[in-house]
Amino acid sequence: MKNKVSSIRYQVSGIFVLILLSCILFPACGGDDDETIAPKPRAYFRLALPEKKYISYDSVCPFTCEIPAYTKMENDKNYRAEPCWLNLEFTSLNGTLHLTYHPLNGDINEYLDETNELASKHQIKASGIEEKLVSKDSSKVYGLIYEIGGNAASSIQFFLTDSTNHFLRGALYFNVAPNTDSISPVIDFVRKDIYHLIETFEWKQATKTISLPPSK
Repeated sequence: MKNKVSSIRYQVSGIFVLILLSCILFPACGGDDDETIAPKPRAYFRLALPEKKYISYDSVCPFTCEIPAYTKMENDKNYRAEPCWLNLEFTSLNGTLHLTYHPLNGDINEYLDETNELASKHQIKASGIEEKLVSKDSSKVYGLIYEIGGNAASSIQFFLTDSTNHFLRGALYFNVAPNTDSISPVIDFVRKDIYHLIETFEWKQATKTISLPPSK
């Protein structure tokens, strides 16, 4: 019995050695398809982007603009929120454009410094920040757009002001971990909507009180 077991072990060992030698001598061992195996690039789901249509936004706040029809403007529910702090919700794209409005009282430099500081905080993970000037003399809308590249938490920020009475800051955030490769198509899509909002943005004219002459 022991001789049979030893014989079987010897035969199995011999077969294993032959297979090993074959794989060494012939790299194609396992089939020709193995030679073409390579890591596949990471793929992402294709998003169904909504149709681009715009509607007018007008409220008690001192400005008007056009926003995408697929979005919804909501009041900021944070307990520290001030009047006319708004969130433009890109619900289907899982993103939010945070809008914070401040009436000016000779303190524009404070808001300019704060806006620049908040944008600069993304320098750590950003591949670069491109600034684009906004200047519409006819409607007294001036400002700056910050295009933040790389895997920054916020890819687009901006401010708009008339330099004397109004100041509005905007910051876009997505509710996902920042990854340029995966959300780049969405950022490009939303960027056009934000630029449209800025292009159609206007301050409301203050209502003038007209004094009538006394009746005789």
